[in-house]
Amino acid sequence: MRFNRARVTGAAILALAMVAGACSSGGGSKTTAGTTGGTATTAAPKPDITVGSEKFSESIIVNEIYAKALESAGYKVTRKYRLGTREIYEPALEQGQINLVADYAATMLEFINKNAGEATPDATATVAKLNSHLSAKGLTALDPAPAIDANAFAVTKANADKYHLTKISDLAPLASGWKLGAPAECKTRKFCGLGLQTVYGLTFKEYVPLDFDGPLTKAALKNGSVQVGELGTTDGTVDDNGFVILEDDKHLQNADNITPILQTKILNDEIKTLINKVSAALTTKDLATLDKRADVDKEDPEVVADSWVKTHGFGG
Repeated sequence: MRFNRARVTGAAILALAMVAGACSSGGGSKTTAGTTGGTATTAAPKPDITVGSEKFSESIIVNEIYAKALESAGYKVTRKYRLGTREIYEPALEQGQINLVADYAATMLEFINKNAGEATPDATATVAKLNSHLSAKGLTALDPAPAIDANAFAVTKANADKYHLTKISDLAPLASGWKLGAPAECKTRKFCGLGLQTVYGLTFKEYVPLDFDGPLTKAALKNGSVQVGELGTTDGTVDDNGFVILEDDKHLQNADNITPILQTKILNDEIKTLINKVSAALTTKDLATLDKRADVDKEDPEVVADSWVKTHGFGG
């Protein structure tokens, strides 16, 4: 479940020292020159940029997309991927060991504000609140992408067709006789079972303890031992498995949209414009497709990212 992104690691301080290792670089800096009244002038050099990521494939793919786009614009980019949790890479951002990481807006906000409950389903408002905390740290969150990775609830296509299910609120007349498959903690989590009850008024016949967006939940959905399963919005196997993700029509989930966070001191107008253009082109459907290629088809995440960048015109 997405709340596990904010888990605490006791070895954060020690692990931070490891950020300086395991990196690769590519691209090159460019200095441009022009003339003014016949006198040659040299533009300010483009800053070198170090991009970080968490350990899972989606984070690597997304951050590699931004890295490749920056390289294509003439920036020298160094990668420091697979760093681990926010307890490691957020201090690394503040200290300049990395300069950019694409994160999830709502979860990052609740990490920064120590779970103060400021995140909402509104991505723009959530990022604005995030920036109110980041500014003192010398960090800036740019525009959120349409792409969102959040908890989702799915049914089989057969049940969706039979009961005309397209959104979570459609489950109201069925939930009392149906079983929900999800992690054991779902029942008491505000973005899972508790939220389904308080926001949607749904009380299921039984909560079956399984996994989040994993093989146990998917198998149980397929064989009918549960009728609703907790998946993720970017699960790339939904169509192949014959599932339908129900629309979160009452906005239970917060805005965990992909949001690039950068050191403020490296930002210039070109970087802001480029990063925001990349973000604007990145959709939830894209994430699902890219995740499937990495996690199911076992393609290299950086190769997967490269194909997206080229297809969308951000790299050669």
